Amino acid sequence: MDTTEFEGRTALVTGASRGIGAAVALRLAEGGADVAFTYRHDATAAETVAGKIRALGRSALALRADSGDPAAIENAVDRTAAEWGRLDVLVNNAGVYVVGPVSDLGAADFDRSVAVNVRGPYLAARAAARHMRGGGRIISIGSNVADRTTFPGHTLYALTKTALTGMTKGLARDLGPLGITVNLLHPGPTDTDANPAGGPYAETVRGFTALGRYATADEIAAVVAHLASDAASYVTGAVVHADGGFTV
Repeated sequence: MDTTEFEGRTALVTGASRGIGAAVALRLAEGGADVAFTYRHDATAAETVAGKIRALGRSALALRADSGDPAAIENAVDRTAAEWGRLDVLVNNAGVYVVGPVSDLGAADFDRSVAVNVRGPYLAARAAARHMRGGGRIISIGSNVADRTTFPGHTLYALTKTALTGMTKGLARDLGPLGITVNLLHPGPTDTDANPAGGPYAETVRGFTALGRYATADEIAAVVAHLASDAASYVTGAVVHADGGFTV
């Protein structure tokens, strides 16, 4: 690992007190970035992540913000840029996983899912673009269910993650002249607290992948880091799958 690939750069990762978000924040810090991240409730977990970033010799900023609150998410972007005088990388990771039969999910569920999973990333990207210089990176975390809804009950969640494809392509076109790349990563089954590889449905889920296993959060973070790096400077508007072959 190149511990200087992000030297002098700053990043904001939304929803990074655990799981994929925490792994992404730490991977960027390992590469030399100073990292801000948002969390919603668990201040203890957030401080643990911040402590790990600082232990790597980088600066950390933990920001309590609900990605469903427009003012909170835009403020998180602005505070990050103000803290270090710049913003180079935005990773839209925060999301809500609302699943169930269509008959059980009403307007409130729809509004909350769209607010966090679609409006939040859009507003964060919009705010970040105001602070980014040439070479800025915007990466959103989608889901394998956007392309393959294997199980019932995922209509609303798949809807919101699919919307990120259109957002990514549109933003890539709009922000390209500013030297900002915009990409979307669809992870597959990933071993986290919210979706453990030893969970009750894990054996079935593994069977849908070509590799027959869950990803680690670090494997997903490595792909995010690549998209944020100079090596991916000509990649924009792309939808990248890191799903172990779930959608093949």
